[in-house]
Amino acid sequence: MDSRAFLGLERASERSFSLQVVPRLTTSGGFLFGGAGLGAGISALETVTGRRCTWATAQYLSYARRDERVDVEVIAAVEGSSVTQARATCRVGEREILTVNAALGDRDFDASGQFVVMPEIIAPEAARPRTLRAAHANSIMEALDMRYVKGRDLEELDGTPSDGRTLMWVRIKSLVDGVDAAALGIMGDFVPMAVGQALGLRAGGNSLDNTIRFATLVPTDWVLLDIQVESVQRGFGHGTIQMFAQNGALLATASQSCIARKWKT
Repeated sequence: MDSRAFLGLERASERSFSLQVVPRLTTSGGFLFGGAGLGAGISALETVTGRRCTWATAQYLSYARRDERVDVEVIAAVEGSSVTQARATCRVGEREILTVNAALGDRDFDASGQFVVMPEIIAPEAARPRTLRAAHANSIMEALDMRYVKGRDLEELDGTPSDGRTLMWVRIKSLVDGVDAAALGIMGDFVPMAVGQALGLRAGGNSLDNTIRFATLVPTDWVLLDIQVESVQRGFGHGTIQMFAQNGALLATASQSCIARKWKT
C-alpha cells in the first residue's frame, strides 16, 4: 500500500479528488486527523502539478467527521519554470475544512548539505511501544506503530513538566511502498501529543496549522520524530519536529500550533 491508498484518495477530475473519512484517518474524537488532511493535500498537489513538494502548510478551519466525504480541489496559482505555487482546498459539501498552500518543484544547484544531526538513540525495535488509551480504538492511532525513545505513558504523566522534548519512532503499519511527502505529512502531526508530554499532563490539543518543509527522501521503514515543544501559553501550544530516516538523513521539518486541551478520560 502507498500513501494515496492509505488515504483512500480518489481522482475525480483533472484538478479534483475526494476521500472518505474512514476510521483509520480519524482522531479519537471521530474527526479527520490533521496530518491526514495535510497528506491528502500534498498528494493531490503533487499529482496535479507533476512536481515534488518543497514546502506545504495547512490551516485547519473546521472538522470533517467520520463517514463524511472530503472533496479536494487544486488550483495552481503561479507556474514558473522550476517552481509552482499552488493550493488545495478541502471541503465537505460547501463547508471548507482546511486549505493547503504549497511550493513544488526542483532546481539545479551545485551545492547541498545537512546541518542538523540525528541524535544517537536506540533502534526502533528496542524502543518502548506507546500505550494507547481506550479512546484511541478505531482511530488512526491503531494504524500507526509508535515507539518511545523519550516519552511517558499515560500513567506516568503525574503533572511534572519535562524539558519539552519527545523522541519517538513512527511508521504507518500498512505502508509498504516507502515514505513519501504525503506520508511525512501524516506523521508530522504530533506536536499536540507532545504538549501533554511537556506539561506532564493528560493533555493534547486540536491543530490550528501544520507546516512541513521537505529536505530529502530516502528509503526508510521508520521515521524518527524529534519533537520540541517550545511554549504553552494563553491556552495554545507551539512546537517543531525534525523528522529523520533510520540512516540519519533529515527527511523534513515540521512546525505546528494547537489549542491545548486536557483529556476527559
